[in-house]
Amino acid sequence: MAEEVRGPDTTALDEVVTYTSELIRIDTTNRGGGDCRERPAAEYVAERLAAAGVEPTLLERTPGRTNVVARIPGTDPSAEALLVHGHLDVVPADPAEWTTHPFSGEVRDGIVWGRGAVDMKNMDAMVLAVVRSWARQGVRPRRDIVLAYTADEEASAEDGSDFLADRHAALFEGCTEGISESGAFSFHPQPGTTIYPIAAGERGTAWLKLTAHGRAGHGSKVNTANAVTRLADAVARIGSHTWPVRLTATVRAALTELAALYAIEIDTHAPDLDVDLLLDKLGPAAALVEPTVRNSTNPTILDAGYKVNVIPGQAVAYIDGRTLPGTDEEFAATMDRLTGPDVEWEFHHREVALEAPVDSPTFAKLRAAVERFDPAGHVVPFTMSGGTDAKQFSRLGITGYGFSPLRLPPGLDYGALFHGVDERVPVDALHFGVRVLDHYLKTA
Repeated sequence: MAEEVRGPDTTALDEVVTYTSELIRIDTTNRGGGDCRERPAAEYVAERLAAAGVEPTLLERTPGRTNVVARIPGTDPSAEALLVHGHLDVVPADPAEWTTHPFSGEVRDGIVWGRGAVDMKNMDAMVLAVVRSWARQGVRPRRDIVLAYTADEEASAEDGSDFLADRHAALFEGCTEGISESGAFSFHPQPGTTIYPIAAGERGTAWLKLTAHGRAGHGSKVNTANAVTRLADAVARIGSHTWPVRLTATVRAALTELAALYAIEIDTHAPDLDVDLLLDKLGPAAALVEPTVRNSTNPTILDAGYKVNVIPGQAVAYIDGRTLPGTDEEFAATMDRLTGPDVEWEFHHREVALEAPVDSPTFAKLRAAVERFDPAGHVVPFTMSGGTDAKQFSRLGITGYGFSPLRLPPGLDYGALFHGVDERVPVDALHFGVRVLDHYLKTA
């Protein structure tokens, strides 16, 4: 029992800062279209796992697009295994926009700066620090822990979790649940209130390609079959469309717990529930659920024409669509209507929506791990507006939760740091995360 309550050693608290900084310095920018190379970061992780007695396996679908998978045996052979996964790639960053170079990994005034500081080389480093602390202390978890450091999460995942789930499923044998990014971070909606949202669901990915065909011609002539006009009309309809409220079980649970925190009496199953009014009453806390009470479709790319005086015969647009569980048919029918007869649409990239139980023993243990180290904090479930590698791993029957714990100071906007300028993470937040992860993974 002593091993279950002993925390990480002090070396782990030093190592997590070093690993976060050094991983940031390894530029793994994913520009899409295969333009990324995660191998140097994968080798960095693999070397440190091997030094801790954990045997890593390096796997590639495409040269340079490297994944690392390793298994730590638990003390209970009958227990189901737990997957802990994090991606090694990051989104682009323009140094001209940053206060500190995005790949410097600078540690200054108790802050680690750089691209990946919260998305998600911090979590990669925290897990690595915990595993190495266990090796020094002779600790073993109760259940098998499978570690996966993936490539390509910031694009299609074809070279990462998609490849692993399809081609190397045996490495995840016995895994029934998983934890990864975007959950258990502190959120301060008002002075004196700290909320830790733990993700128990994700909206589905529905990236769309729209194609309008028309009659090519001279820009000075009348043209009632202008492909650009047809496309623009469809894009405008899609961009201005207000999707209806569709409450999932996780979102209902989130609204119920947030309302209780603000002493608001609600029945989320009431037919006359005004969700938008409730969100107004929740104030800043509404940001946790507002993106996930509806589907969404945001136009992002337009591509048409090649000369100002030539009407092209084709115009193309891309839409970032996100869907809630159980809304696929409604989404498709709505897109048929909004695009109209002159514009074709298809899925450019599609992944399922996810939902995990919030009344499960797993969620209870995740909640308890956070509250152990911040008893004044309020844990609530929430649904991610975007997606993670949990989508691909769900094909293997793995239920995913977003759990990369950080205790952040008031005023530091965690959500704005994702893919944002001056991404950074406090050293104290990393230490908190190591302690919480260490405790949870030992007792999971």
